[in-house]
Amino acid sequence: MAGEHAQSVTNATAPLPKRVLEWTLRVWRPAATVVFVAFALLLTWHVVNGKNGLTVWHKKRAEDRQLRQEINDLQQENARLREHIEHLKSDPDAIEHEAREKLHYTKPGEVIYALPVVPQTQPSNAGK
Repeated sequence: MAGEHAQSVTNATAPLPKRVLEWTLRVWRPAATVVFVAFALLLTWHVVNGKNGLTVWHKKRAEDRQLRQEINDLQQENARLREHIEHLKSDPDAIEHEAREKLHYTKPGEVIYALPVVPQTQPSNAGK
């Protein structure tokens, strides 16, 4: 304790630049540690939640998977439709089938009977 008091008296009588240097050296390390920890926390937050952070990256990755699946589905549908087109171009029976089914065409002498569409009835809520 007496040594600390003597040290403090010596510091008080030391020239000002030396006292500033000692104070700076004594305060520098804790202050730098606080600044570094604050900077590291800020950087970590930015990496996780920033404009292009991990959260956004995960969302974009999920969206990418979904869009790739849609592209794959559309490519399969396009291939199926191309095959159907080629089939219609080369097979007269397929053309006739399409004309009869979709356009309701008939051959001479045929008659088409159109039956009314029966709407589906929903179960009544009277029992509730």
